[in-house]
Amino acid sequence: MSQKTNARREKDNEAKVVLKNIKISPQKLNLTLQTIRKVKADRAISILQFSKKRIAKQVEKAMRSVIANAENNHSLDIDKLYVKEAFVGKSIVMKRFHARARGRGARILKPFSHLTIILSEQEGDK
Repeated sequence: MSQKTNARREKDNEAKVVLKNIKISPQKLNLTLQTIRKVKADRAISILQFSKKRIAKQVEKAMRSVIANAENNHSLDIDKLYVKEAFVGKSIVMKRFHARARGRGARILKPFSHLTIILSEQEGDK
């Protein structure tokens, strides 16, 4: 006996991608995502291509992946896709130690993030 497959959580006109454990703080990643929220998918890719932020390349890869998923797996029209949601979640925080003077130590926090992008197909003319 096999288990039943889980129902899709997204609507029929949506596609989603999740990147986990990205080596960047959630605050810095959110600054990049602010530039692409509520923007058409092709415009979002061009914004990310010309961004000077280091993380923009990984976000662009995720955008290209979710566009390909929308086209191939969900049969959505790529010309009508826009970024419905783009949000960040906290992940692990690596704690490191930096030796200081007089036998003391300083804590170094190295945060990681989760990235979620949801594309949706526009209904009608927007």
